[in-house]
Amino acid sequence: MNARIAVMLPKLSSYGGAEGFSLRLATALAQAGHEVDFICARQEAPAPKGVNAIAVGRPPLGRAAKIAWYAYAAEQARKRGSYDLSFSMGKTLQQDVLRMSGGPLSVFWRLSQRAWEKGFPRTWKMARRHLAPANSIIRRLEEESLRNQKVCVTVSHRVRDWLLEAHPWLAERDLRIIYNKPDLTRFSPPTPDERLAARTHFGVAEGECAISFAGTNFALKGLETLIRAVHMLPEKFVVLVAGGRNPGRFGQLAEKLGLEKRIRFLGRVDEMPTLYRASDIFCLPSFYDTCSNAVLEALASGARVISTKDNGSSYFLSPERVLEDSADFESLAQIIEACASEPAPENFVWPKKIRAGINPYLDLVEELNY
Repeated sequence: MNARIAVMLPKLSSYGGAEGFSLRLATALAQAGHEVDFICARQEAPAPKGVNAIAVGRPPLGRAAKIAWYAYAAEQARKRGSYDLSFSMGKTLQQDVLRMSGGPLSVFWRLSQRAWEKGFPRTWKMARRHLAPANSIIRRLEEESLRNQKVCVTVSHRVRDWLLEAHPWLAERDLRIIYNKPDLTRFSPPTPDERLAARTHFGVAEGECAISFAGTNFALKGLETLIRAVHMLPEKFVVLVAGGRNPGRFGQLAEKLGLEKRIRFLGRVDEMPTLYRASDIFCLPSFYDTCSNAVLEALASGARVISTKDNGSSYFLSPERVLEDSADFESLAQIIEACASEPAPENFVWPKKIRAGINPYLDLVEELNY
């Protein structure tokens, strides 16, 4: 049965994880014959075919005011729309389906603070977080949105566990897990010729073991841990760092350790499939990651993959490839060396029992709109 559906997210944009997912969801809902409105504060990309964008605007004030305004304005638009169903990606007051892709703020703070050095850097970071008015509003909206939903979807088992840790009362509510799913037609194991071309493109010499890393927040993704681990490994191990940010202190650390030729900062990489094909190992020692798409993409591309217990995507990795402590570079070095000696993995096949992608959300529409 066709339905009137609202998809709610502050930005209608093709850039960003939540934004890209929301566009794909809205497109799939419209293609399924539903009447879809995308309630946003700001429209930065064309609305998909069959999707009506409703931009509620945002005040020319600080971040806290923008967050509060969107929550209020989106709720008013939702009420006016008389929708059969509403999907929210967070920071809203009420919805039928709430997709939690970011995890609870309290757990994020507790785990992510480890990415900053103990002492003043960490204390200052946490003080700024606690003093920021926007974070007070986000905490309140998190509680409100979780209480005012019919189904809460988390993007990994790890996020579900974090939610139950932060909000134990959710054990009595309808919590479901739907993973992100990479495009297996775009990310696939390379042929020998494709692998050679990719390694040539990124300057990987014969005999080198290429470890790739991807992320914009180098601190949170654990780049320092990886650099220090590589310092303990033979010279054949090199790191290809994809990410648009200035290397900053991470480049300085590499130079200090004499690794300036082995830690290679690539800047923004648009063709990630090529990077994965050039890699022997993909390593993401994250301090906090709800469900890294890069881990899933690298697996689908035939790379050996290493991550941490605080990355939701590690659910798909064998225990010996999961680092317990994101700051433990000595253990990471041992894992990397062991991983490099293993044969290339077999083609990654998505586990049939793990719900993922867009289709489970379409099933939710049928279930809730029955």
